[in-house]
Amino acid sequence: MSDRPHNWRLEDDCFVHDRDRLTYEQAIAILRSRLKPLADIETILLENASGRILQDTAKAPRPIPAFDNSAVDGYAIAFRDLSDGANAQTQLSVSSRIPAGAQAVMPKLATGTAARIFTGGVLPEGADTVVMQEDCRTTETEDVVLIPAGLKKGSNIRRAGEDLQVGAPLTGLHERLRPADIARLASAGVHQVQVFGELRVAVISNGNELRQPGEALPPGAVFDANSKLLTSLAKHLPVETVFLGIMPDDYEQVKELIAEAARDFDVIITSGGASKGDADHLQAVLNDLGKSHMWQLAIKPGRPMMMGQIGQTPIFALPGNPVAVFICWCLFVHPSLLRLGGANWPTPQRITVPSGFEISKKKPDRREFYRGWLETHDGITQGVKFDRDGSGLIAGLQAATGLLEIPEEATSVAVGELINYWPLSQFGAD
Repeated sequence: MSDRPHNWRLEDDCFVHDRDRLTYEQAIAILRSRLKPLADIETILLENASGRILQDTAKAPRPIPAFDNSAVDGYAIAFRDLSDGANAQTQLSVSSRIPAGAQAVMPKLATGTAARIFTGGVLPEGADTVVMQEDCRTTETEDVVLIPAGLKKGSNIRRAGEDLQVGAPLTGLHERLRPADIARLASAGVHQVQVFGELRVAVISNGNELRQPGEALPPGAVFDANSKLLTSLAKHLPVETVFLGIMPDDYEQVKELIAEAARDFDVIITSGGASKGDADHLQAVLNDLGKSHMWQLAIKPGRPMMMGQIGQTPIFALPGNPVAVFICWCLFVHPSLLRLGGANWPTPQRITVPSGFEISKKKPDRREFYRGWLETHDGITQGVKFDRDGSGLIAGLQAATGLLEIPEEATSVAVGELINYWPLSQFGAD
């Protein structure tokens, strides 16, 4: 029995559009508005929740910290007991000792005394300042402490609720849990959370010319790099990927494999065979089993991409060239899988930098993405692109740490002109 809410269903034809060519922003708008979570909901232990997508958010049942406490090892004092308004040294007797973990209700600090206190120790009533032990001197018996001049009232105290107030949300809803989020939940006593289940994603390659690494390579054949690329990229996400093999250029075999995958998996990702050539059967198969749409995208690389749907199983049919597969993953598949897996739609991180290269002529009305990295010279950080732009050059993917974005309206790029750099780390590609 699925725990998926009934309103979390994809539209019957969620990839349809009425334009001859989609800009990047138009394509994102369609995906963002129409894709909904497909993953079921499960309850898991907090220690297993890192990287998972939170379905519900807990609220703090108590303030964090729950009580005023010392931020350092030292001496808790009342600021009013300091000599000459803290402008001179003060000698105080040590009236108590407060380790971390002591009872939360402490005896009141006696007037004119100090309490020896340790990091995390409960601040006694009447104390309003903690002096670091490194700044103090004590007698040999440690029953008298000499407080230095120049203190500020309220120093070295962690106030109750300063990290989190009662009722405050512990994490964001529909966000991936990071190690810091796990620590936040644990600090509030949460031991299990409701998360979206991992999507089951089928990865399929297409083409008679493809062989798996380790197999013999006859003349005219090439090794399949795309399936390894896609399954490696997906490891960054809360999904389970299964490589189903290479589809031959045969209609009946393609139909059988795609139909089986649509029954057994939440999402299907293919590469190659998505065009309209005589040997490309994927579009015909998708239209027979469900619906498909050939998206002509105003981007480079990755211009043609097919989007399909069989029942509630969406299909992302990517181009065959590795660089185009990579770009389509970053721009469209990665955020789509996050959304289908229950997350909020992610906005890509962009860093504006001066261009370290020039492009003398660029087609207008097309957004272009180059593989590149950042270099700093004479205190100025620039975006530098790989020197070759072919969509089959994996060497460019190896060298890159980010994508360099050139917008539709640009017809050229000059050195020093501001452009956007997209770190690849956000796509699990670093």
